[in-house]
Amino acid sequence: MLATVPRWADENVLVGFDTADDAGVYKLSPECALVQTVDFFTPIVDDPYTYGAIAATNSLSDVYAMGGRPISALSILAWPPKNDESDLVAILKGGADKMHEASLLHPGRAQHRR
Repeated sequence: MLATVPRWADENVLVGFDTADDAGVYKLSPECALVQTVDFFTPIVDDPYTYGAIAATNSLSDVYAMGGRPISALSILAWPPKNDESDLVAILKGGADKMHEASLLHPGRAQHRR
């Protein structure tokens, strides 16, 4: 299916559509590139906090695998309106805590606020 999707050339795309990597890499300057990744998968554990932590860790590993350093995060989710919102909060906290752990590896980066 992906072979039918139109593509266009951009000299700043260092890792893109054709490489089937877990993250894309876009050159911002000769010394700096942006690594981007987003994953979406169904929960693999029953505990919402743990699920959020696993999801964030999975994306963090994609960034590390591309030689990147995590400095920001994107979250995507689909939440049924009648589900317990406390579970949603726990999922997001699990992910945020893993991002906070990653920020501790890189002093001088934005600090996590509660």
